[in-house]
Amino acid sequence: MLSVLIPTYNHNLLPLVTALNRELLELEIPYEILVFDDGSTEWLEENKKVGEFPKTTFRRYEQNKGRSAIRNALATSAKYTMLLFLDADVMPVSTTFIGTYVQTIKTNKATVIYGGVAYNEEKPPIENRLRWEYGSNREVQAVSERQKRPHFVITQNVAIQKEVYLNLNIPTSNFYGDDLVFSQELKRKQIEVLHIHNPVYHLGLETSQQYLEKALSAVKSIVALEKKGGIDNDFTKLQQTYLKIKKSGGLGIFKWFIAPKKQKMEQNFLSEKPNLRWFDLYRLLYYIELKSDSNA
Repeated sequence: MLSVLIPTYNHNLLPLVTALNRELLELEIPYEILVFDDGSTEWLEENKKVGEFPKTTFRRYEQNKGRSAIRNALATSAKYTMLLFLDADVMPVSTTFIGTYVQTIKTNKATVIYGGVAYNEEKPPIENRLRWEYGSNREVQAVSERQKRPHFVITQNVAIQKEVYLNLNIPTSNFYGDDLVFSQELKRKQIEVLHIHNPVYHLGLETSQQYLEKALSAVKSIVALEKKGGIDNDFTKLQQTYLKIKKSGGLGIFKWFIAPKKQKMEQNFLSEKPNLRWFDLYRLLYYIELKSDSNA
């Protein structure tokens, strides 16, 4: 019935796999857990123990293949028709997490089911504050809010039929932004996405500096994906805002007003109270600069 698929890179999988196995054994359904390690250099001995759990396979690749390639390998290797993708740095919020998915699969015709994400309410150390603020205020959304943009899915917690996933033809090249391509393909193929409240805690918080760099990499990926046709030029809110400003002839004024504030913004992002509105403007400025450089 269910193949639980977990790509991992430098994370300790034992707590997550222990929790999943405990519930799966109680449910008494046909299942498997596949964990594919993408060339990790940490937690090697601990994660080898994952393969000792019932119906659980652990496979390690010596060379890093990238997130999309590992996900595709997991999906191809899965033996059941329904796949549940989970990131390695998550933990189910509910002790009936798998049961909720199973019941939803049995009672709905949707081929894609997204459970959502949650963050611990307690604030993390200052060095991780930007990632926590962004996740808590932007990624955590009620089902009603997610339904307004139904095809936007974060693949850290999503169930999807195997045939549907493989037919999406997600590129295997190592790039940042595979969730965008996944979501865009769902929209282009008009695949229904059912949103439910069945979140996982996202526990793997990068430092604010790391997340700032990752956010800029994500903006680069958006521009690159646009050029390749991987996503539409108005798919994300960032792109839509850019198009509105461009249409009004305000790109030059925006750059003139925001660019001098970059250093102050960067200092704020590493502080105790990062300003997410500034973070939006900062990423938009970078997007505008990239578009100007590429004459896009």
